[in-house]
Amino acid sequence: MNYLAWTAGVGGLLLLMSLSFGWINRTPIPIFGIYLLVGVLCGPWGLDLLHLDITAHSTLVSHITEFAIATSLFITGLKIRVPLRASIWKIGFRLAVPAMILTVGGLMLIAHFFAGLSWPISLALAAIIAPTDPVLASLIAVNDSRDDDTLRLSLSSEAGLNDGTALPLLMLALLWHNAEGGVSGTELLHWFSIDVIWALFAGIGIGYGLGRIVGLISTHWRHIQGEDAPSDFIALALICLSYSIALAVDSSGFLAAFAAGVGLRSAEIKVQRRNPTDEEEDDNPPAEMMINPHLRHAIQERSPLKAVGLVIGDALSFGDTIERLMAAAIVIVLGVTLALHWDPSALILAFILFCIVRPLAVYISTIGSSYSRQQRLLFGWLGIRGIGSLNYIAYAYMHGMQGNEADTMTNYALTIITASVLIHGITVTPLLNFWNRR
Repeated sequence: MNYLAWTAGVGGLLLLMSLSFGWINRTPIPIFGIYLLVGVLCGPWGLDLLHLDITAHSTLVSHITEFAIATSLFITGLKIRVPLRASIWKIGFRLAVPAMILTVGGLMLIAHFFAGLSWPISLALAAIIAPTDPVLASLIAVNDSRDDDTLRLSLSSEAGLNDGTALPLLMLALLWHNAEGGVSGTELLHWFSIDVIWALFAGIGIGYGLGRIVGLISTHWRHIQGEDAPSDFIALALICLSYSIALAVDSSGFLAAFAAGVGLRSAEIKVQRRNPTDEEEDDNPPAEMMINPHLRHAIQERSPLKAVGLVIGDALSFGDTIERLMAAAIVIVLGVTLALHWDPSALILAFILFCIVRPLAVYISTIGSSYSRQQRLLFGWLGIRGIGSLNYIAYAYMHGMQGNEADTMTNYALTIITASVLIHGITVTPLLNFWNRR
């Protein structure tokens, strides 16, 4: 196929998915499952139009997935409009730290004793497939800033925070794998102090500070200038700046992107408190809900609240569009490369992860919380794997994880990711409907 044929094919696919979105939502097949099937159809198992291997192009895959994840994390943080003292941050921390450590530990033991992988490779596999993906988790994440569903908010906060646990564990696995005479105490101390503690606090601090400062400054300038031009570049600037600055000082870029979204939302809340509305039905409405971005030039009365509403509304619109495009493209690539890495034996590991290890780890980590047994079981099941795991695979290959065992680990991981996209995608809607009825 030539360039024009591919362009027409992409356009036709996007048109078909747009026109049939309502019908797809009424079927058990998830939207990302359809993109996965498109990738399989275009790959060696189907029409044999594309030949892609994410391990052979690990650097490119890493950079593309980095931007997709950073964008998704920023938008997720921006949609969470709750105080930092709210309980959803506590449950999100429990899911992202103790539950993640228990999940990784359980998977590492199973991968070593039942799959026969070495300890470092087992730890790497567990760290790669344990976290809930922030991109594909949009199926279960908060819909918008008015969403106060505790299940969605808790899973969104987990997806935003779990990179602070999973990535350091993957880095430990790489350190272990690349060490010829064993990992020294100095190396372990450096890993814990820099890759864990510093990366966590510096990443969150950089992102939150940037998001809040840029939000307040952009609101002030747009208000005093009477500016109503689109603010898309503010969101893009925050994503790029928070991620790159955090990485430049050896902290977590993903946590910084998530915190930047939370920080920008906190700026909106501060502006809203300084400029209260007179609406009786809602004494604290999100600023973006009070303006129509499509009629921005017709806004008569200028105020800081409307200025920040335009900034937040444009950021959400930009991020949602980029997130959906990037997710669709990467899942299609996953479907194409699946023919080179499919391993049916990994489905046993997938079953153990989905049905035993993750639910048990979450259930133990939420003991003593105010959440019901049904909520805790749903937390344990609704942990979809996806683009974040692809990024971790590429990261591992870029940092020296090579060999037959590494290839086996990749085959296991890609098979489990595929199973998660399909199984979790199919069960999300019925389970959320059940939860809403409850």
